[in-house]
Amino acid sequence: MTGRNQTTILEFLLLGLPIKSEHQNLFYALFLAMYITTILGNLLILVLICLDPHLHTPMYLFLSNLSFSDLCFSSVTMPKLLQNMQSQDLSIPYAGCLTQMYFFLFFADLGDFLLVAMAYDRYVAICFPLHYTTIMSPRLCLFLVLLPWMLTTFHAMLHTLLMARLHFCEDNVIPHFFCDLSALLKLSCSDTQINELVIFFIGGLIIIIPFLLIIMSYARIVSSILKVPSAKGICKAFSTCGSHLTVVSLFYGTIIGLYLCPSAHNSTVKETVMSMMYTVVAPMLNPFIYSLRNRDMKGALGRVFCKKKNAFSL
Repeated sequence: MTGRNQTTILEFLLLGLPIKSEHQNLFYALFLAMYITTILGNLLILVLICLDPHLHTPMYLFLSNLSFSDLCFSSVTMPKLLQNMQSQDLSIPYAGCLTQMYFFLFFADLGDFLLVAMAYDRYVAICFPLHYTTIMSPRLCLFLVLLPWMLTTFHAMLHTLLMARLHFCEDNVIPHFFCDLSALLKLSCSDTQINELVIFFIGGLIIIIPFLLIIMSYARIVSSILKVPSAKGICKAFSTCGSHLTVVSLFYGTIIGLYLCPSAHNSTVKETVMSMMYTVVAPMLNPFIYSLRNRDMKGALGRVFCKKKNAFSL
């Protein structure tokens, strides 16, 4: 610690993805297509929910917030990644790096909590259908939306302020495609024990508790549906929970593996690939998993296009 020269770091260098130069254009086209798919898919969900009164329900209130969160979460890292893949300038200012880290944590946590709200909504709808409108009152729905925004603001700001107090030495190269919290801690020549404790305890609570709540909600859903001894009930259970749990496992599995159970044997390439799974793949899949396979969303899409068609024909 004390043997390393402390200097004022004005910028960091993002090494990006470990891709050979001959494959650079291919991966650039792939990531650009994935990013555009993420933006268009989530924008479509937001527009449909806004325009169709049939979708003004608690489930789609949470879904609209999740789509907005996914859209922003992907936009925190992907534009810079795409820019660096086509540019020789890999630098990001110190303030820009901390800003990227803040919004990355903010929207990652926001999506985390919104998944819990959606799981609870499905639990009430399936296990207590007759009391759904009473339980999911406008006040509770507003609370379940506002609480994640407040908690994530506190959590992201806490990590950002703790990071801002650290000193960085001559090494300013980040072997990642964004300003990752753990990567920045490795570059610091200050004592990072407080940062690591906060990541482990508070980060653990923010990740593990929502994950367990989601698993419990879907376990109760499956248990409730399987009480009806029919093949139709079993199919309904899998169609309701299977695809949702796939995305939940993808999102939480990689985050828990990276931040709460890091392995000394994890290579930089392996960590980068795991990061891509929850920063790029999960936000792209969510519109398909939660909405575009949904009968209500398909009906809303048809109604909106019919209205537009009729308006143009008049």
